[in-house]
Amino acid sequence: MRHLMSPLDFSVEELDQLLDLANDIEQNPEKYAHACDGRILATLFYEPSTRTRLSFESAMMHLGGKVLGFSSANSSSAAKGESVADTIRTVSCFADIAAIRHPKEGAPLVASMVSSIPVVNAGDGGHQHPTQTLTDLYTIRTKKGRFHDLTIGLCGDLKYGRTVHSLLHFLERYHNVQIYLIAPEVLGLPDYMIQFLKEHNMPYCEVKSIDEALPELDVLYMTRIQRERFVTAEEYQNLEGNYQLTAEKLKRAKKDMLVLHPLPRVDEIAQDVDDDPRAVYFRQARFGMFGRMALLLTLSKLPFLRAGHQDIGAHGVKCSNHKCITKTEPYLPLEGNVGERCPYCDAPLEMLL
Repeated sequence: MRHLMSPLDFSVEELDQLLDLANDIEQNPEKYAHACDGRILATLFYEPSTRTRLSFESAMMHLGGKVLGFSSANSSSAAKGESVADTIRTVSCFADIAAIRHPKEGAPLVASMVSSIPVVNAGDGGHQHPTQTLTDLYTIRTKKGRFHDLTIGLCGDLKYGRTVHSLLHFLERYHNVQIYLIAPEVLGLPDYMIQFLKEHNMPYCEVKSIDEALPELDVLYMTRIQRERFVTAEEYQNLEGNYQLTAEKLKRAKKDMLVLHPLPRVDEIAQDVDDDPRAVYFRQARFGMFGRMALLLTLSKLPFLRAGHQDIGAHGVKCSNHKCITKTEPYLPLEGNVGERCPYCDAPLEMLL
């Protein structure tokens, strides 16, 4: 667990240890105020972020460390054409740990292959967001006390929602977790994630509106539906009400159901929900700081193990995903058979023409 690319990089035991540490940090912050004195975190954010970037920076500063980095690709040498690999090689000279957010799926993995410092995936395209999963799980454990025997509704953009994909990857390790997938067809869970649910015998049900699932849920995980995913404004408006949570709709939910959201919110949760005690999304953001404090502290104490490089060059296959990092950084190794999953983004490999 020297780099963190995916929620599956945690064993169940390691996750329990991290969550226990996060809880201790929350309860006894003064004990950890100098735990990372002299350490420097590099936040390499190639796309906009409020909560994740500030949460990482706040986490390191609360531990006594310092922060450097950039908040957009245009303010880095990426604007001049520098590769992810060369950027992390350079940043490794200045910092002790790096958190990377990138629009290309697999970019943090590329960084981990050549980095001489630990690398944390802070979100790569629509692929993975493991520290948000850490945040989500800490919120659920704090409020529910368990991960098993839960019915969880995932609502909104399930196709591009990296937070949803990461959360599902970890929930498969717990027993009797039932999933409701609440999304319009155009934004449904991608095929490779449906296959993941089937391979791991995770019971799921696909529904078209919040109303169908709400009375059954212990946790409702909302995500933003992006207007730009629809061909016309009318198409979006016809679906909009089905994926908006209001105080009136909440009357049909269990009294102890949790409402989570990775944020930012647009209009998928009405303002009149905010004062409901079941709405925990702003507390969830604060929990994220404690989870990232636990992660940074843990990674800073482990012996370093580089992920390692492979033979350079593609061998008869290419990734089918136009958002994969291999599309813009062709020096990357890519091996496998047609139909297998890309090692960078999990999309199917196809024949190189």
